[in-house]
Amino acid sequence: MSTDLPLEEPARRMTTPAARPAPVPDRARTGPVPGGARTGQVPGGARASNTWELSFRLWDAYFAVVWVATLVFVLGTAHPGWRIRLAAGGVLLLLIPWYLLVGRPVLTAEVPDERRALGYIAGAVLLFLPPGVLVGETRLMTFALIPQCFIALRLRRALTASAVINIAPVAGWALLWRPGGQALFFNSVFAVVTLVFSGALGSWIIRIMEQSRERAELITELDASRHEIARLSAMHGALSERERFSREIHDTLAQGFTSLLMLVQAVEAELDHDLPGARRHLALMDETARQNLAEARALVAGGAPADLDGATLPDALRRLAARHDASIAVTGPVRPLPAGPEVVILRSCQEALANARKHAGSPSAVTVGLAYAADSLALSVRDDGRGFDPAAPVDGYGLAGLRARAAEVGGTALVRSAPGDGTTVTVCLPVPGSDV
Repeated sequence: MSTDLPLEEPARRMTTPAARPAPVPDRARTGPVPGGARTGQVPGGARASNTWELSFRLWDAYFAVVWVATLVFVLGTAHPGWRIRLAAGGVLLLLIPWYLLVGRPVLTAEVPDERRALGYIAGAVLLFLPPGVLVGETRLMTFALIPQCFIALRLRRALTASAVINIAPVAGWALLWRPGGQALFFNSVFAVVTLVFSGALGSWIIRIMEQSRERAELITELDASRHEIARLSAMHGALSERERFSREIHDTLAQGFTSLLMLVQAVEAELDHDLPGARRHLALMDETARQNLAEARALVAGGAPADLDGATLPDALRRLAARHDASIAVTGPVRPLPAGPEVVILRSCQEALANARKHAGSPSAVTVGLAYAADSLALSVRDDGRGFDPAAPVDGYGLAGLRARAAEVGGTALVRSAPGDGTTVTVCLPVPGSDV
């Protein structure tokens, strides 16, 4: 490089890339980060990789612009001679295939390869130093090379490579061309200043990218947790639905089939000596079978229970009590209520009446009480049968399902019994007041 340049020319020409911050790729989620680290895999990893591949085309364009500008400066300068400038331009041409064939795969690799990264940066520096020493304008190429050091290498190695790229060409140029003291001073000062600035900016960029990587890993973990929560929620929903169907089947179809079996046994016992009684029980069998069919259809359709379809809760309980030869008393102002509490009361009554028929013994009187209060609804089913010990282990699903059904709407279910003293089942539910 000529030593008779104006004093402002070294400052303009020798400024390194650190003085002009280059664009930094957002690789927090989509590709490699400095220091050989990579972000965690997020759902759609192939898409993320493609995003980084597409965004790297901006770096390709940036590299091409800097390379063309450098070549124009090298060929257009007045010093040194044209042969040296052509030789420097010829060496610069080798950077293109080196970048495309070696550098680009290293910089966009999904899995870091420190050896390949070091090899690429070392080769790029070796191709850059000869023209950088011969023609000072070649040092414009540092704008493209230094960012690649911080992309491909760990911080310490990136700083070392940046120092070589900034200092070595100036030192070689000074030894080769022996410039004047003023030109040498300006070139050296700017090389040191831009080296420091490059290190500071590169370190900041790496910290930002590492923070982005940590956030990407956190997002990956959160996304995995979200999927796990969704999976567990689906499982819980399936179990809840299974439990609901189990209760519905137990309180309707299973109880109906039990009633049918008991009626069949009664008919068999009455056929020889009590035809009117047998006919009455056959009519009950027909009614029970039809009721079971209606309940099955309502269960499949997800609608209201058959007894509540087009009827009030007291009417439904009266029909239910009639099928079980039970008496019923309704107290308090009757009013329409939400479907949830009414279904719970109806199913609880079905379960209590079925238990009374199976376990109370015969003959036994069963009474049903339904009480409307200002903010509650209570059902009581009492029989004067043989009773049982509530503290004793109980097999079966009925009482547990009854308590669970009441708890789902914020209510309670109590069972009071003693051997020889009958059984009372009480279900109390909170409901809206009469002014709602």
